Amino acid sequence: MFFGDIPLFEAEGCILAHSVKSGDVAFKKGRCLSAEDITTLQAEAIESVIGIRLEVGDVDEDTASETVASAACGDGARLTAPFTGRCNLYAQTRGVAVIDRERVDILNRMDESLTIATLSPYSLVEAGQMLATVKIIPFSAPQAAVDAGVAIATGDGPLVRVAPFKAMNVGIVLTRLAETKDKVVEKSIAVTRTRLENLGSSLTASMQCDHTAQAVSSAIQEILAMDVDVVLVFGASAIVDRRDVIPAGLLAAGGEIEHFGMPVDPGNLLLLGKKGQVPIIGLPGCARSPKLNGFDWVLQRLCAGLSVSKADLMYMGAGGLLKEITSRPQPRDGSTPADENAPPHMPRIAALVLAAGQSRRMGAQNKMLARSGGVALVRHCVDAALQSAADLVLVVTGHEPDGVHDVLKGCDVGFTHNNDYAEGMSTSLKAGLNALPSDIDGVVICLGDMPAVSARHIDKLIAAFDDEEGRSICVPTFQGKRGNPVLWSASLFDEMRNIAGDVGARHLIGEHAADTCEVAMEDNAILLDLDTPQALQAYEEQDKN
Repeated sequence: MFFGDIPLFEAEGCILAHSVKSGDVAFKKGRCLSAEDITTLQAEAIESVIGIRLEVGDVDEDTASETVASAACGDGARLTAPFTGRCNLYAQTRGVAVIDRERVDILNRMDESLTIATLSPYSLVEAGQMLATVKIIPFSAPQAAVDAGVAIATGDGPLVRVAPFKAMNVGIVLTRLAETKDKVVEKSIAVTRTRLENLGSSLTASMQCDHTAQAVSSAIQEILAMDVDVVLVFGASAIVDRRDVIPAGLLAAGGEIEHFGMPVDPGNLLLLGKKGQVPIIGLPGCARSPKLNGFDWVLQRLCAGLSVSKADLMYMGAGGLLKEITSRPQPRDGSTPADENAPPHMPRIAALVLAAGQSRRMGAQNKMLARSGGVALVRHCVDAALQSAADLVLVVTGHEPDGVHDVLKGCDVGFTHNNDYAEGMSTSLKAGLNALPSDIDGVVICLGDMPAVSARHIDKLIAAFDDEEGRSICVPTFQGKRGNPVLWSASLFDEMRNIAGDVGARHLIGEHAADTCEVAMEDNAILLDLDTPQALQAYEEQDKN
C-alpha cells in the first residue's frame, strides 16, 4: 500500500488519508476520489493530496475486516456490514459469550494491520449486544495477513459464538442447624429461584435436612432421583474445607469433588462436584444475596449447557475481584431502569418507506404500483428493507392506499396513512416519524420508487451510523454523488417534523455537516429513482441487458 503525497493529476481512484477542505469543498478522509472530484479540487487550486493507493497483495479495509469477522462468527452471533475498516459481531440471542481468549491473542499478535477486540470470555450477553469488533488499522491489510486471520478465527470452530440458555431443572438441598431461622431458608430459596428464572431455568425440587454428612448424602440422592439437571447445596454453615459436612455428604452419596474454592470474591468458598453427569454445587454464603458473585459465573455457564471444570474455576481470577466493582449488579428482574453504562448494543433502526405521493410525473399510473420485472416498485423497496438489518419496516400510504396494501399483502410491515399527502412529501415524513416506536435510535428514509436499492445498501448505512462518533446522518454516495436512502438519528426527529411543503429533509444535511457521514456504495442504485414512464422503460431495458 502506498501512503503519501499524491499529485492531483495522478490521484483519481486514490483514497484520501486526510480530509481536504477549501472554500465550499469538504472531502472527508476515506473518500475514493473520482474524476469529478479531481476537477473540483483543481478548481480550488489544490495541487496534491495525502492519500492511499492500494497495490498488488493489498485487501481494502472493509473487505479485510468482513472476511475475518465472517470467519470468526459462530452460532448465536451475527455480523454487520463493514464500515471504515470495522466489522462488528452482535449476539442474536441471550446467553453466554464463548470466546477463545488464546486465539484472540494469537490473532492480535499476528500482524499490526489486523485487530479483534471482544467481550471477556463467558460474559452474559443479551440479544443485540456487541460481542466483538474486527478493525483494520490502516486502509488495507496484506492478503497474507487476512488469510492467516481467517485461519486463526476459524480454528477448530468459530472464534466467537453465543451459547443460548437452556431450560434446566434444578434441585436444591438446604441444611439446617438448631439456630437456623425460617426466613433465612425462605430467602435462600427465593433468591435462587429468581436467579434461575432469569436464566430461563426452574427450581423444580427443594429439600431441607439436618446439617450432617449423612443427612446431606440422603437428600442429594433423593433430589437426584427427581431427574434434575443440576443440584445446589446450601449449607447452614459455610464450607471451610473439602472434608467439611457438604463435601463429605457429596462423597457419601457416591459423588466426587472436582475442586474446592475459586479465585472470585465474593464466592471463594464454592464447591464444584458431580455425580455421574450431574453437576453438584456447594454454594458459598454470598449466594444468598442477589448481588453478582462467583456462583453466578458458574450458574450462567451451566444454564447455557456449558461444562465447568476445575481449570475453568482456576482461570476466573483475572477480573474476579467483584466486590470492588463500583456498582455490582443484581440479577435482571425486568423492573430495573436502563443502565446508562449498559454495554453497547446494535442501534435499533427503523426503515420508513414513503409511498404516499401522487406521482404526477408518471402520468395516470401510480408509480408505487408500476411494475419492474413483474413486481410493483414499492414491493421491491419493501423487500429490500425487510431483508436488511432494520428492526422494523413502516410504510406511509396516501394516494391510492388500497393498491399499496394489495401489492404488500403478506409482508411483515406496519402501515400508517397520511391524510395530507397532497400537501407534499414533508407531511408523509411527519406521519411516518410520529408512528415510530419511542425506542427507535434512527430511521432509514426509503423512497418507494427506487427498486435497485438492496438490503446491502441499507445495511452499510446502518453499519456506519454512530451518534457518539458524529455519524448522526448517513448519506449514500456513488462516485462522489449523494443519493437515497438516508439514515437519520432520532436526535433529529424534532427538526425533521418542522419541515413543510413538498420537500424532504435534505437541507438538514447542510445544517448538520459535522454530523454527516458519506457512505460510499459500489453501484449507482442509490441515484436511480423512477419518476417518469421513460425512466421506468429505460430501467427495464437496462435490466434485461
